[in-house]
Amino acid sequence: LGNFELTSFGVIVISAGMATAVSRVYYGATPVFAVPQYDLKGIYETPFYLFLGLFVGYVAVFYIKIFYGVKDWFGSLKVNPYAKPVLGALMIGSIGIFFPQILSDGYEYIEEAFRGDMVFSIMFVLIFLKIFATSITLGSGGAGGVFAPALFIGAMTGGAFGAFVHHLFPAVTSSPGAYAMVGVGAFLSAVTHAPLTGMFLLFEMTGNYKVIIPIMFATTIGIFVARRMMKDSIDTYELSRKGIDMHAGREATILSTIYVRDVMRRDFLTVRDKVNLKEFLDLVINGGGGFYYPVVNSKGEMVGIISMQDVRKVLFEEYIKEIVTVGELATEDVMTLYPDDNLMRAMKLFADLDIDELPVVSRENPKQVVGMLRRGDVITVYNREVLRKHSF
Repeated sequence: LGNFELTSFGVIVISAGMATAVSRVYYGATPVFAVPQYDLKGIYETPFYLFLGLFVGYVAVFYIKIFYGVKDWFGSLKVNPYAKPVLGALMIGSIGIFFPQILSDGYEYIEEAFRGDMVFSIMFVLIFLKIFATSITLGSGGAGGVFAPALFIGAMTGGAFGAFVHHLFPAVTSSPGAYAMVGVGAFLSAVTHAPLTGMFLLFEMTGNYKVIIPIMFATTIGIFVARRMMKDSIDTYELSRKGIDMHAGREATILSTIYVRDVMRRDFLTVRDKVNLKEFLDLVINGGGGFYYPVVNSKGEMVGIISMQDVRKVLFEEYIKEIVTVGELATEDVMTLYPDDNLMRAMKLFADLDIDELPVVSRENPKQVVGMLRRGDVITVYNREVLRKHSF
């Protein structure tokens, strides 16, 4: 979520600690993958891990785009919904005949890549086949997740890169297995936009803490490239397509969940366009309270809006107040809100227009005013929501 709170952090730490303690009672402290204890071969190897991060970042973005592109393609197919998983299974099975490595979680092949036992060509091909296989499986409605495939793709990405550079520079580079291991953490971080998750998870799964410098370099570059090319991770991209901005701060999150209809004032004063200023001021004195007033015609349709600022310039001209009508002074080009707009949009309009009140109109009839929204009311509601959330 990109947000840190002490209360949430404490619960997470306790939950993670308890889960680790219980799992180690049953499974012991043996790492998930048995891998050699790789280390940074020398200072001259550092740039290769930076380039690995660059490669990982591009592959991560490619994965996210293909994942949702395939999902959209299956969604656009005009076939029976039950036929889509069958079509997906047929496609996956056809690929699996020639490359059975993509048919499972692939942990045995990940471990093989960690040992440096896989060749460049196979790993390079498996990067893209696993991306398409995962996208087809989930896009067609099949069961599965994105975590294990991310580990597999990361291992193949790092392993292929490592095999390539080790072939060119064998004297200054480690085994391709070291790059495969770093690739797992870097790719997971790049595709989820969670750098610490990828690093810590790699340490837990391999028990190798000697690669901390390479993984930090590769992860930093990988996530930087991925974020520059795509704002959303594989988890938040779908939410963004639905209009939910996970990158907004707490203020935007709160304001985006409250609607104008819940805050707007329904007891507001409208003014006929033919009323002169003297009559208008009498109305304001006797039943006003606002600063902006919708101006309506004989049909009750809004034709503009007038504020006390508009009246101020002729306020002390008695003879003019009886001649000039409200319609003549009113601003005709009026920005409005709809009842189903959220308060985030309202605050943006308040800031852009530098005003404190906006008319709310019916979406079915944009000339019918159904309420008035004040900036002060929005701020009051926001403060109340913040206090309510902190009270728990």
